[in-house]
Amino acid sequence: MQFKTQTLDPAASDNATVYGILAGAVSPRPIAFASTLDAEGRPNLAPYSFFNVFSSNPPIVVFSPVRRGRDNTTKHTLDNILETKEVVINIVNYAMVQQMSLASTEYDAGVDEFVKAGFTKLESEAVKPFRVKESPVQLECKVKEVVAMGDQGGAGNLVICEVVRMHLHENILTEAGTIDDHKIDLVARMGGNWYTRAIDGMFEVPKPLRNLGVGVDQIPEAFRTSSILTGNDLGRLGNVDVLPQAEEIQAFLETEAELKDLAAAKNSPALHGKIQELISNNKIQEAWKLILA
Repeated sequence: MQFKTQTLDPAASDNATVYGILAGAVSPRPIAFASTLDAEGRPNLAPYSFFNVFSSNPPIVVFSPVRRGRDNTTKHTLDNILETKEVVINIVNYAMVQQMSLASTEYDAGVDEFVKAGFTKLESEAVKPFRVKESPVQLECKVKEVVAMGDQGGAGNLVICEVVRMHLHENILTEAGTIDDHKIDLVARMGGNWYTRAIDGMFEVPKPLRNLGVGVDQIPEAFRTSSILTGNDLGRLGNVDVLPQAEEIQAFLETEAELKDLAAAKNSPALHGKIQELISNNKIQEAWKLILA
């Protein structure tokens, strides 16, 4: 398939354009709902979607409060962190997303977003900022380092945080004590005003490390370059560790006359369509048998 491509040089473009493209392309993004205190002990609560986890030993998460593009000022969260070196990162789920959005309002310094957005404060154990009771996972963090990416509007500030306490709602856990991806009901940030709800679009992809896949390169060219089979179809075919043997293929073809006729048709659209149907029904070995027949 041919694609027309536009090319943009960030250095020759305005910040709003670059930000919009990055926010739309690098998404969905998890949300760090950051709770801090200023030097006078006044709470602040604000969400940041330039956020992720980068290490488990030690446990490290990083988020980035960006300098405002319109006037190059910094966020209260960053100012507080530079003063206190502590933060609580609260994870956002669907049940709290509208309140979280309200907390992103740029209230004056000293205004308590917990109160404005209707959240409940919880005392932390190892740091001073409050936790958000409604958040399904609350991470108490000590700030190891703040790395400024620049000094102009749009420049990020990497807040590198070590997690020193983790608090989890019990109702999001499996019997084994792990997080149930359906129960936690996470949301993520996209471009513009858009968010996404994880459980509405969840699907499972087996990790290739568990079964050394034969690879897409092992698929015969007629099927590898098929106009019907998609990249996802090819990826699933390549993620098997054992290919069917001749006797298995013959036994499979004997089960239905239709399959034998399709295999004889070689590269017909009907054959490719049947292979795709088998893949979509998670019958990957059967799809391979038709391919290799």
